[in-house]
Amino acid sequence: MCVCPGPRRIGIPVRSSSLPLYSDAMPAPTQLLFPLIRNCEFSRICGSACYCHHTHLCCSPPPFPHSRLRYPPQKAFSTFCRPKDPFWQYTHARRYTATPQKFYLTPPQVNSILKANEYSFKVPEFDGKNISSILGFDSNQLPANAPIEDRRSAATCLQTRGMLLGVFDGHAGCACSQAVSERLFYYIAVSLLPHETLLEIENAVENGRTLLPILQWHKHPNDYFSKEASKLYFNSLRTYWQELIDLNTGETTDVKEALINAFKRLDNDISLEAQVGDPNSFLNYLVLRVAFSGATACVAHVDGVDLHVANTGDSRAMLGVQEEDGSWSAVTLSNDHNAQNESEVERLKLEHPKAEAKSVVKQDRLLGLLMPFRAFGDVKFKWSIDLQKRVIESGPDQLNNNEYTKFIPPNYHTPPYLTAEPEVTYHRLRPQDKFLVLATDGLWETMHRQDVVKLVGEYLTGVHHQSPISVGGYKVTLGQMHGLLAERRAKISSAFEDQNAATHLIRHAVGNNEFGAVDHERLSKMLSLPEELARMYRDDITIIVVHFNSHVVGAYQNQGQ
Repeated sequence: MCVCPGPRRIGIPVRSSSLPLYSDAMPAPTQLLFPLIRNCEFSRICGSACYCHHTHLCCSPPPFPHSRLRYPPQKAFSTFCRPKDPFWQYTHARRYTATPQKFYLTPPQVNSILKANEYSFKVPEFDGKNISSILGFDSNQLPANAPIEDRRSAATCLQTRGMLLGVFDGHAGCACSQAVSERLFYYIAVSLLPHETLLEIENAVENGRTLLPILQWHKHPNDYFSKEASKLYFNSLRTYWQELIDLNTGETTDVKEALINAFKRLDNDISLEAQVGDPNSFLNYLVLRVAFSGATACVAHVDGVDLHVANTGDSRAMLGVQEEDGSWSAVTLSNDHNAQNESEVERLKLEHPKAEAKSVVKQDRLLGLLMPFRAFGDVKFKWSIDLQKRVIESGPDQLNNNEYTKFIPPNYHTPPYLTAEPEVTYHRLRPQDKFLVLATDGLWETMHRQDVVKLVGEYLTGVHHQSPISVGGYKVTLGQMHGLLAERRAKISSAFEDQNAATHLIRHAVGNNEFGAVDHERLSKMLSLPEELARMYRDDITIIVVHFNSHVVGAYQNQGQ
């Protein structure tokens, strides 16, 4: 009998909510399982997962340690992974077979799962204002949580120059990442608008005229927008631009300052909306869910050769640079805001009394609980204890009965301990800068930055530099080495099966073996894990790959713009 780790029980606070705020589509692995169940094939799946005639994925220790969860689990739990009656009786009767039957997803089924959320966009060569330095972008998502807590956004700024792209990693549910993904770009765009345009927009609202469009969104059909909260969100945004009008100094808006102000203002509005509440019970619960959950954000603004990256949390931006010899190098354009960043730890300690030096960061977490040291929402790390109690007691019953909201972090003396203020990095694009990768930490936990850049670079150019095969200390037989060489030859001679660079990255992040090649058997196992086990092996993965136009970048450089 096989005893396997069950779903990780997250104590107080919890990582994923028990009451999803948004209805997500059924995960692709589950969709694929339903016809198998109807055809009495479920036993083949469960049989291969539960009998320990040889090592299976569910019987090996999870490679996703507790230390990587946003919130640490309170206890360790185990559960039997054998199916319940009547399926167990059916599979038990079939144990006479000498070799247990395996179930693997076919390549078309794997591709169906991997490509379910992929999206690509090609930028028009001339958008009416300037020739874009962006050729286009590829994006994709692979869920581990149910529903997925990651979000992504991409939009063209219509009243100013440039394009915005971002990834958002939620925790304690998807509510905050969802709200930030659909609101933050508006705050940034408004922050960049000149005073005259702001006045024109405000006059149009006052007189009931049609508003100037601010953003052109580039969205996958599965990317959700909250229609119920649109009026609330608009009113908060309008208050912001009214204040910008009143504070007009006549100076040209600085992109870095605009990004910082937009991040901070949106987080402030999320907090204020939760404190004020709403007469509509649904909206009241929504704003509280948004405020009590959290999200990190990594956003890029590209205007000609000017690239700004604003990062809050532990998602990353990585620039792919092609060297003169054709090789690829990675340039990091963001810093992780967590315990591995010594300057970030020092910043936190300086913002609080010396008496809290040992408690503000404990076990590599903020107050021993939260992994990222910067995030939107997460008001439990920002509000005073009295304010938290007052809001919870006056809130809906669903909130008052939630153990997480009633929980007070230990050593909570001098809030706020958390900020949404981003760290902004500027980079002037060069012809050798070929692409930018924005990704949540689910990618960086499984792949090194240099491997990520090399994979994308080789994907874009179709050229594979033949470096010596590395086996990483493993004992390799002659037959295995022959197989590796055969894989290399096949990879060189055949076209890539992915038409999307983000999908190509996800395939390798989930399916790579110890030799750096995609193992279909491993990929199949990882993608067919049930929802309650998937999170133990990996996190949600969200990726945007931005392709730069080297000719346009070079022309900008020659003109000295």
